[in-house]
Order: sequence, then structure tokens, then C-alpha cells
Amino acid sequence: MNDFLHSHGWQALSLQGFGPLLLQGTWMTLKLALLSLGLSLALGLFGASAKLSRLKLLRVPATLYTTLIRSVPDLVLILLIFYTLQLWLNDLTEMLGWDYFEIDPFTAGVITLGFIYGAYFTENFRGAILSVPAGQLEAATAYGLSKAQRFRLVLFPQLMRFALPGLGNNWLVLLKSTALVSIIGLADLVKAAQNAGKTTNNTLYFLIIAGLVYLLITTLSNRLFKHLERRYNTGIKGLAR
Repeated sequence: MNDFLHSHGWQALSLQGFGPLLLQGTWMTLKLALLSLGLSLALGLFGASAKLSRLKLLRVPATLYTTLIRSVPDLVLILLIFYTLQLWLNDLTEMLGWDYFEIDPFTAGVITLGFIYGAYFTENFRGAILSVPAGQLEAATAYGLSKAQRFRLVLFPQLMRFALPGLGNNWLVLLKSTALVSIIGLADLVKAAQNAGKTTNNTLYFLIIAGLVYLLITTLSNRLFKHLERRYNTGIKGLAR
């Protein structure tokens, strides 16, 4: 009896032998989400600056970018961008006489998700920048601060206070959207759960495990964003709690 409990208990703890596979999938999902977040933040800051620019050459493309991306479902965009990138790369290598090169699913996933959610972060940052009192930037200019100093010392700390709630929400949506990248062959957490489920004929069990992992990540993410909100709201009455 003890041998039976020991063997089956260990099997449950090791997730029927698929624990390492799910762990690798979790790590792949985290890498994909974090790198996509970095690209999204960079595109968001650039896009917000472009939309607020006086130059029509910058403002119009940025507006088209955010409008189109937010109007098309993520799954359609993932497939469209993935295959379009590959076609463009094929044309480029053929034109230059290079060997055929195929974009791997991870790189394609980072570029695709970063490009998609860059549009959402653009609107997030644009609203936050508009919320910063213009008088403070004018005062910083009067004190002789350079553009870089105004951004680092005056604009960025304040825009983060207004942007963080939206950034947190967009991060959670981006994290969940990593599951869509499995459709182009990435061995992420969802793909690992599906493979384990098919092999053991117990798909529901492994999908629940994957859901619990996502729940754990989102819970830790929420705590991190709450900490950042308290930090950037320091000194603001009623907010730094």
C-alpha cells in the first residue's frame, strides 16, 4: 500500500512525468511576454511622442498604426504579421542571393506581440503625457534643463503615475495573448499542456495546471504593479497607500 501511494504520489507531484516540459513551457512564455513587453514599451513611447508631435509626417502614421492595430483581432494579426514577415524575408534573401532563412516562432512571437501591443501602450502613454501639467515642463525649460533632463526628471516620473494602471492591464492582456503564439509552433506553456494532455489522454487536467500557472504569474504581476503605483504616488495625498 505504501509503495502504491509513494509511486502515485510522486507521479502526481511530477505531473505524470511532464513537469519538466511544463516548466520549459512556462519559461518560454515568460521570456516571450517580457521581451514583447520591452518592445511594446519602446514602441508605445515613440508612438505617443509621434501622435503628440506637431509634425504631420509623424502624427498621421502613428494614428493609422494605433487605429488599424486596435481594430483587428490579435489572432488575425499574429498570422498576418508572421507570414508577411516570412514572405518579405524570402524576397530579400532572394534579391540579395542569400541562403533561405526561416524566422523561428519565438522571434516572430516577440516581434508580433510587441508590434500589436505597442499600439495599446501608445494610447496609454499619450493619455498619461497629456495628464502632466504643461506648466511643470515650462518651468523645467525656464530652469535651463535639456530635453533629456526634462523627460527624465520631470515628465517620466509623472507620466508613470498616470500610466501605471493602464500599463498593468495591458501587461496582463499581453501575457494571456502569448497563448495565441502557440498557433505558429512556439512551444509555450499552452502548447506544452496540450502535448502532455494528448499523450496522457487527460487534456483537461493539464489545461487546468496551465491556467493555475497563469493565475500565479498574474497575481505576482498585480503585486508588483501595486508596489510601483505606491512608489510613483509617493507624496500624493490619498494615492500613496
